[in-house]
Amino acid sequence: MARRYLILFFILAGIGRIGWAQASSSGNTASVTIGQSAAPLYGPWKFTVGDSPLDPATHQPLWAEPGFDDSKWENVDLTPKEGATDPMAGFSGYVPGWTAKGHPGYWGYAWYRIRVRLNAQPGEKLAVGGLDDVDDAYQIFANGSLLGGFGDFSSNHPVIYYSQPMMFSLPQGVVKSPEESSQAASRLAPATVVLSFRFWMEPNTLTQADVGGIHSAPLLGDAGTVAAGYQSQWIELIRAYAINPIELVVFLLLALGAFSLTIFDRSDHVYLWMGAVFLLWAANAANLAFGAWTQHLGGVAASVVTDTFLSPLTFAGWVMVWWVWFGLHRPAWLPPTTAGLAVLLAASNVLGGDYFFTVVSHPVSVAFHLVSIVVRLAFLAILLWIVAQGVRLRGMEGWLALPAVLLFGIGHFTVELAYLRIQMIWFPLGMQLTLAHFASLLLAVVLAFLLMRRLLVSLENQRQMALDVKQAQEVQQVILPPAQMTLPGLVIESEYRPALEVGGDFFQIIPHPTDGSVLIIAGDVAGKGLRSGMLVALLVGAIRTAVRFSFDPMVVLNELNHRLLGRGDAQATCLALRIDADGAATLVNAGHLPPYLNGAPLPMEGALPLGMVPGALFTSMNFKLAEGDRLILLSDGIAEARNADGQLYGFDRIEQLLQSHPAAAEIAASAQRFGQQDDISVIAVTRTTAQA
Repeated sequence: MARRYLILFFILAGIGRIGWAQASSSGNTASVTIGQSAAPLYGPWKFTVGDSPLDPATHQPLWAEPGFDDSKWENVDLTPKEGATDPMAGFSGYVPGWTAKGHPGYWGYAWYRIRVRLNAQPGEKLAVGGLDDVDDAYQIFANGSLLGGFGDFSSNHPVIYYSQPMMFSLPQGVVKSPEESSQAASRLAPATVVLSFRFWMEPNTLTQADVGGIHSAPLLGDAGTVAAGYQSQWIELIRAYAINPIELVVFLLLALGAFSLTIFDRSDHVYLWMGAVFLLWAANAANLAFGAWTQHLGGVAASVVTDTFLSPLTFAGWVMVWWVWFGLHRPAWLPPTTAGLAVLLAASNVLGGDYFFTVVSHPVSVAFHLVSIVVRLAFLAILLWIVAQGVRLRGMEGWLALPAVLLFGIGHFTVELAYLRIQMIWFPLGMQLTLAHFASLLLAVVLAFLLMRRLLVSLENQRQMALDVKQAQEVQQVILPPAQMTLPGLVIESEYRPALEVGGDFFQIIPHPTDGSVLIIAGDVAGKGLRSGMLVALLVGAIRTAVRFSFDPMVVLNELNHRLLGRGDAQATCLALRIDADGAATLVNAGHLPPYLNGAPLPMEGALPLGMVPGALFTSMNFKLAEGDRLILLSDGIAEARNADGQLYGFDRIEQLLQSHPAAAEIAASAQRFGQQDDISVIAVTRTTAQA
C-alpha cells in the first residue's frame, strides 16, 4: 500500500506544483536538492538495535545528537527490490524490516540515523513525511531536537497504534544560506541535517513475517508538497479501510434481520444465535475501523479485544448456530466442550500474542500461539462434523451450509495462509480488500440466502400448523354439545371460551336413550394449545365409547384414567355427574373443582387427577336436585382469571356472582373481562317440573 501512496503522492506533486527534488548519496551523507518537491530517503542509513543512553546534562538521547559517531552501526538501504511484495498484505515496493536483516526474533527499541546535506532556498519550509508503514511506534529527531512521533512514549512501555500517515516540520534553522554553510570541515556543516528515528516494536508483531522498523523510505522536501502527499495518504487510508464500515453496516443489518425473524417463528432459536454472531462481527469491524483511523485505541488494546473476546465468541457462536440450525442433540457434551474451547482459545490468543512479554517469554508465547492454531483447527473440525451431520439429516440444506463453513475457516486462517505466499490483499477502486474480507462478505451472502430459505420453510410450516390448528378448532366445535339443551325435568346451559385457538377444557352432555337420566362429564386437560386439544379429542372419544357400556360415573372415570396412563405427562382433572329422571344425582370427582349448588360449593374431598396412577380412588357423593335447584359446574379458568394488577378472580367473587343467578354465558364473560388466563367452561343445570 505504501508504494501506491508514493505514486499518488508524486502525481499530485507534479500536477499541483511545478517543482523538483533530486536525491543522491556520497559516502555516509545523502544529498537532497529541494525545488518545491520531495524525495524519498533510501539511504545511506545507519541502524542499531537497543536504546540510547541519555545525556546527563540535557537528559536527551545521545544517539539523536548530530555529532554522535555512528560509524560502527550497520548500514541499511531502504531501496525496494524490483518485484518485492509484502508477504502479509501483498502490495509491491515493500522493504523488509530488521527481522529479515540479521535480527530475527528481536523486538523492542532500535534506531535509524541518516545525514542529509540540504541544498534549498534560504528560509524554505521543509518537512518529513511518508512514514505510513512502520513497526510499530517511533520518535523523530532532527539534529538532536525532537520533532514528534507516532505512538505514546510517555510511559516506560510505549503505546502503539495502527500505522497512519504522519508529517513533521523541520525547524527553520536547518537550511542556511550558501555563505552561512561554508564553515570549517572539522565540525558538522550547518546545511547538513541528521535525522534520527527511535523505534519501538511490540513482541506480538513478531507473529508476522519480515517485520521491524521502517518498510517504506521517508520523504524529505518542501513542506507544501509533503503536506499534499500527507493529505492524499489520509484519503487513501480512509479509502483502504472503507470496507470495515461497510462490513459494520452489512453485519448490523444481518443481525437486525436475524433478530426480526424471531417475530415469525419464536420457537426457532437459531435466529437469536445468528443475530448474536452477526453483532460480534459488526463489533470487530467497528474495532478495526476505529483503530485504523484514530489514535484513541491502542493497537495492542484493539488486538486484545479481538483475540480475547470477539474471535473466541465468534467461533463458539458459529458452532452453536449450526448445532441449532440442524436440530442436533447428540453428543450432549459438544456445547459445553465448545464453551471450554472458547475459553482456551481466548487464553492461548492472549498468551500467544506476546501481550505479557514481561511475564511470558517469547518461546512460551510461540508455544501458546501453536495451541491457538490447534484450537481453531478443532473448531473448524467440529463445524465440518456438524455440517456432515446436517447433510446426513437434511440433505441439500447441509450441502448449502458447507460453503459458509469453509469461508468462515478461510477468514480465520489468513495469517497462516499468508506464510504460504498466497496473495492476501487487493485494491479495487483504492479499497483494501483482504482474503478475510472476501470470505466474510461471501459468507454474509450465503447466510442471507440460507436465512431467507429457512424463513420460507418456517412460514410454510407455520401455514400448515395454522391449518392444523384451524382443523382442530373445527373438530372441537363439532364435539361440543349445544349451548342450551332442554330435557325432561332439566334445562342445561353451557359456555366454552378457550384461552387459545384450541382449548384444553372439555365437557359432554349425554342423555340416556331409555331411562330418562343424563350423564354430564366435564374436565380440564393439563396445558393449553394443540397438544391439549388432541388429548381432549382422545378423551371425548373415550367417553363416547365408555357410555355405550355403562352410565356409571365411576366406571367412566376409571376408563378415562386407563386411557391416559403411559402417555407421559398427559393428565386431566375431571368430574362425572349422573342425574336420574327423579333428580337423584351421583357425582364422582377426579381433582376437578366441586360444583356449586344454589350458589354454594358442594362439600367434596379432593382426589388425584386422571392419568396419575393406575387404579386411582376417586371421591363420590350422592344428592338430589329438587325443583328449582341450580347446579353450576366451573373449570378453574374462572377462579384463576387475573386482572392487570395481578389480583385473582377467586372463589369469593364466584360465590358473590352466583347469588344473582346469572346465565352460563354471563359467568364466563365476567371472568373473561376480569382477565382470562386459562380456558373457561361453565355448565348450568336447572331442575324444572317434569312434563308428563
